Amino acid sequence: MADDNPENDKSKVTSRQMALALFEDMFDLGVPITEANREIGYQRNNFFTQIVNMGLPARRFLDAAYFIVAQEQQARDQYDVELNYFKWLMRYDSRNLKHLRTIAEEAQDAKIQVSDTPLERDPNENDLWVSVQLMGMVGFHRGRIRFDVHPRLVPHIRDPKKSHWLSLRISTAFTRSLARAIYDQVLPSVPEGRTEWIRLEDMRNWPGRMGANAAIFKYFKRDWLEPAVREINEVSDIELSYETRTESTTSKKIDRIRFQLKRKDTADAAMASLADASHLYKILKEEFNLSTKQFSEISENRDVWTDSHILQAVEYTRFKLNRGLVKKSPAGYLMRALRDNWKMSEAEKKMVEVQTKLVTDEVEAKTSLSQTQSTVARSVASRDEEVRARMNEESRAGREHFNAADAKARKDLIRLWVASREGKLMLRRMKLDAQTVTEDEILANSELVWYLGQFVFGRINAARTAA
Repeated sequence: MADDNPENDKSKVTSRQMALALFEDMFDLGVPITEANREIGYQRNNFFTQIVNMGLPARRFLDAAYFIVAQEQQARDQYDVELNYFKWLMRYDSRNLKHLRTIAEEAQDAKIQVSDTPLERDPNENDLWVSVQLMGMVGFHRGRIRFDVHPRLVPHIRDPKKSHWLSLRISTAFTRSLARAIYDQVLPSVPEGRTEWIRLEDMRNWPGRMGANAAIFKYFKRDWLEPAVREINEVSDIELSYETRTESTTSKKIDRIRFQLKRKDTADAAMASLADASHLYKILKEEFNLSTKQFSEISENRDVWTDSHILQAVEYTRFKLNRGLVKKSPAGYLMRALRDNWKMSEAEKKMVEVQTKLVTDEVEAKTSLSQTQSTVARSVASRDEEVRARMNEESRAGREHFNAADAKARKDLIRLWVASREGKLMLRRMKLDAQTVTEDEILANSELVWYLGQFVFGRINAARTAA
């Protein structure tokens, strides 16, 4: 539910603000997420690639939900966002909410399972087996979507250990379920350049239900595998090929497949190449805001510009920034440090150590002043709290006056508020039409009721002053 005091909304992390800003710029123009001019994605845990028997729309639904979970500063019991924003993240262009409910139900049916039972034998009571739903409760109401995720999964989504970069711009571009399923499965193997041998029987389960002809390799290859490989090579950040073999030299039945993988020379690929060192990606993107061209240059030189080489350049650039010696673009300075192999000398490091100690001593000397300032800040915060409490009380008084009025007076107050500047602004935020909105719709929304109460109280107060 909305809080009685809308000023208490918490700020979101930068990457989510960026995604929201892109959505607001592009949604009204009908531009899909695949055409965004900036990257949207997150570090996805490798074990989420083991999701099988799930269609393309449900995979997109799960991607959008997990992106939202990954961007939150703290884990939540429930996640609540605008439905149009969620649909844009999963590239769902239809207005068919009945179909969207079906997709949500399919995502709810999907599970992640972990087992240490060897394939060649049946399980016994000593084996490990865990099965967890990938999506919990999902609800649509008044243009918003609410959902929750099993608490055991949230840490793996928000702070993955072994992970890879998943771009929503790429994942939503797939139109074939098998293409998306293969892409998911092979991503963790891209750094090695190829996958292990995979049983075709297992691969046929990745995208969900397939036609009967899929059991025959020549039809499976013609109708599913080859189109999927072509799409991966066309729309994704990797180039993929494959080879097949039989289970044994005496058999003629092809039942094994292995994929060869290579990153493309693109900005998307540059970001993905840093996936195994996600802290580096965050530094380059969030601290220095490197451009796609600069990411591409890093991708081209990754054989020389190793993680340690990049961190060395970052350390040097930070040092120069702190001394006020970077006058223009920190990102451009960092790229020069990479190209020219600039690094801090031992003498400079010692100087920083001494300066840090001097700063620490100065901070300790100012402790009493800081405590005084903290006391003043608490006093200001207390006054702010008093103001919020007074505004809430005024809104409550206004609502009581409104509730006690007769039907005609209530109708007039609603009409005046809807026509007011504040009323129009709030209705526009809630995606409600001022010409058609009803009293019931307004009173059902606690945030609108709070502002209506403020408006009514203001009119009461003005009338008293005039008298």
